[in-house]
Amino acid sequence: MSVQTRFKAIAAAALAAVTLFSMAACGTSDSADSGSGSSSGSGSSSATKGYDVSGIQKDDEIAAMLPDSIKSDGVLKVGTDTSYAPAEFLAEDGKTPVGFDVDLTKALAKVFGLKAENTTATFDSIIPSVGTKYDLGISSFTVTKERLEAVDFVTYFKAGSTFVVKKGNPEKIDSSDLCGKKVAVQTGTTQEEEINADNDACKSAGKSEITIQSSKLQTDVTTAVATGKADIFYADSPVAGYAIEQTGDTLQALGEDVGVTPEAVAIKKGDTDTAKAVQAAMQKLMDDGTYKKILDTWGVSSGAIDKAEINPTVES
Repeated sequence: MSVQTRFKAIAAAALAAVTLFSMAACGTSDSADSGSGSSSGSGSSSATKGYDVSGIQKDDEIAAMLPDSIKSDGVLKVGTDTSYAPAEFLAEDGKTPVGFDVDLTKALAKVFGLKAENTTATFDSIIPSVGTKYDLGISSFTVTKERLEAVDFVTYFKAGSTFVVKKGNPEKIDSSDLCGKKVAVQTGTTQEEEINADNDACKSAGKSEITIQSSKLQTDVTTAVATGKADIFYADSPVAGYAIEQTGDTLQALGEDVGVTPEAVAIKKGDTDTAKAVQAAMQKLMDDGTYKKILDTWGVSSGAIDKAEINPTVES
């Protein structure tokens, strides 16, 4: 999840948005669910059933690369913040994780000959738990220098950041000057970091401070703008686009996407064997076309990359 250098329709009132997002988030808890490719997405008639990974075969050579400490119980345990549609969110049952990250998780598990187990958790709690509670963290993590100090990464996607306001921009928000505005972001994201930096700049310039509304769930961030509690929100571009679609065009993007950066699987720092195994499995999915089919299923193929890298060089 990455400003300057980072659900069908709401029929008539913002209350509908609140109801919808509450449905999507009601099952969010730190509990495991293996998920199902046949589940539909939260509250949307346009939601997809996801990609069917049943045809993916185990690759014995790649599976042998994965440490016994991970594969001995037959389960690939992954931490995921299921409030970030379309990457990871909850199906209409309020408990089944779905999304393109979830499908990629299941595909990776199939290559390893394992069963994927996605555990719903808040975004900022996942990285500290990788290597203990979770084998991997797959939750739209943007690669940053700070995060690279805590975990190792294997890249699989790229995304920019998008500002979103109410349709028509009634508050006349200018994303280049957010001083004095109410900005919603998800806790622990690089978008939050960037808005905090912008707020420091506002204060240094003697301007009104930004009112930063930081929420654990992206659904709450989106609802804040849909209901007028915040003027604008800032999130990953695929997430912003999905939110706009799912609110029946109650919202709109403001300006161009910024800061396109890699997103990656988080792995315990120093666990080279797991990193190499995940890299090999992800590259196999890219090379055989499965990866692209998953992204196409969710309409996010613009974020596709062709090479999975371990710990890529990043500017910030």
